[in-house]
Amino acid sequence: MKQVAGTRKLVRLILRRDRLLTPLWVLWLALIPVGYVSTYDKEFPTAADRLHYAQTSGNNPVFLALYGPLPNTSLGGIVAQRVGAIPIFIALVSILVMVRHTRTEEQTGRRELLGSTVVGRHAPLAAALLTTMAANLVLGLIIAGGMSSKLPASGVWALALGLVAIGWAFTAIGGITAQLTENAGTARGIAIGVLGGSVLLAVAGDLNGEGGTLAWLAWLSPLGWLRRIHPFAAERWWILLLFLALTVAGTWVAVALSARRDVAAGILPARLSPVETPGYLRGPLALAWRLHRWLLLGWVVAFVVLGLVFGGIAEGIADLMQNNPNLKDLVERLGAQHAFVDAYLATTMGLLGLIASAYGIQAVLRLRAEEEAGHAEYVLTASVSRSRWIAGHLAFSALGPAVSLAVAGLAAGIAHGANVGDISGEVPRILGGAMLQLPAVWALTGAAIALFGLLPRATSIGAWGVLAVCLTLGQVGQALQLNDSVLNVSPFTHIPRLPGGDFTATPLIWLLAVAALLTATGLMAARRRDLSTA
Repeated sequence: MKQVAGTRKLVRLILRRDRLLTPLWVLWLALIPVGYVSTYDKEFPTAADRLHYAQTSGNNPVFLALYGPLPNTSLGGIVAQRVGAIPIFIALVSILVMVRHTRTEEQTGRRELLGSTVVGRHAPLAAALLTTMAANLVLGLIIAGGMSSKLPASGVWALALGLVAIGWAFTAIGGITAQLTENAGTARGIAIGVLGGSVLLAVAGDLNGEGGTLAWLAWLSPLGWLRRIHPFAAERWWILLLFLALTVAGTWVAVALSARRDVAAGILPARLSPVETPGYLRGPLALAWRLHRWLLLGWVVAFVVLGLVFGGIAEGIADLMQNNPNLKDLVERLGAQHAFVDAYLATTMGLLGLIASAYGIQAVLRLRAEEEAGHAEYVLTASVSRSRWIAGHLAFSALGPAVSLAVAGLAAGIAHGANVGDISGEVPRILGGAMLQLPAVWALTGAAIALFGLLPRATSIGAWGVLAVCLTLGQVGQALQLNDSVLNVSPFTHIPRLPGGDFTATPLIWLLAVAALLTATGLMAARRRDLSTA
């Protein structure tokens, strides 16, 4: 028991530190699946509508890759399939929270301070595991409670417990990677790499079909297990035991690795830096490039894949919408008022803009992380002004999303143009629709910069909270027919819906002005305030 002494107090500390962040991500990831029930009940009110969905899109290869197989043609089956992307976010957030409360605490030196008190060796790891798993459990209970009024209880609980299980599994995986390296960024990267491999294995197995020769690949992936629980269609409850076994095994490995290393050290040896700093690193912009380059590369690759997927499915979406009046009205509200395919493309470009905002925010948060770790003090002791140091990171928060959207627009244009036989005509239209998202992206990035300058301790919570609100409004706001005054909170609501819609420059100019004002406010405040490491 000495090894976990003080766990209860550390749990209270984590809950206090995350008293805003944890409810935010739990409610966000829970309410979106709950909202799908009423949304798809309106879109597919009859059995014939749901059957047509299954025939045209439910088993479409791109839909299989994005959401997984369709359990059956009931409302619950459709909801279960469309929830298929949510587990990825649950796993990602679980990883980030685990690394934040384990490896990041050691990297910043706070773990060593706690260790000087009556705290057992494994207490920080145990506290992080307990709080993250408890948050996932609450998420599952909210989903079950929200869906139970309209869907069969057995299917609802199978879906909710599956989502809890995927969160628990990747919580344990995050706990393992936090022991491997002394750098929090590397620990996150390894865990996210495991998540990416899990997604690829699940997609490969789903595309091959459950009876195909490569279907076994999905059984190597926790995400593949989740998709084979089959909520609302003869549920396979025993698959939850696989998640339990993985969670227990992962927790045991994390504890065993924690016992074999020193505080602040990792199992894997750290790579030594060169004795002399290379010439290309002697400047704040070059240093920012060094810190951001791999993150930028990962986002660019992800956007190429998203562009190819969204562009590849565009032509096939027309058949589904033409034969379903409810879905036709929904997509026309979401997108342009002309062609169905253009409405779909305009909507997906907006979604890509929201995703690109996450990179811009992440770049700003790297600035805050450098300040918290004390690295900013070392940089500023040289002949570097605070403005130059901040500007080096902000260059990536502005240009990184621009590059990501550009490659996504090009990939989508090429994929869709190849399908319709008009690459030269489609690429400029779709690329333009992607790049139009930048003013809204920069507005969210500007909000993060303003928080960094004015309320540095609230930068992470505030920035991700703003993005979560915009993402929720963009995903379910129009489908739920929310009031325009609510929808207008999101800057993406004001972006012209292209391709296919009418172009208006006025909202773009206003968004650019707002972004510039927020950025300037944050810069001026950051120049005047003291550096903060807490």
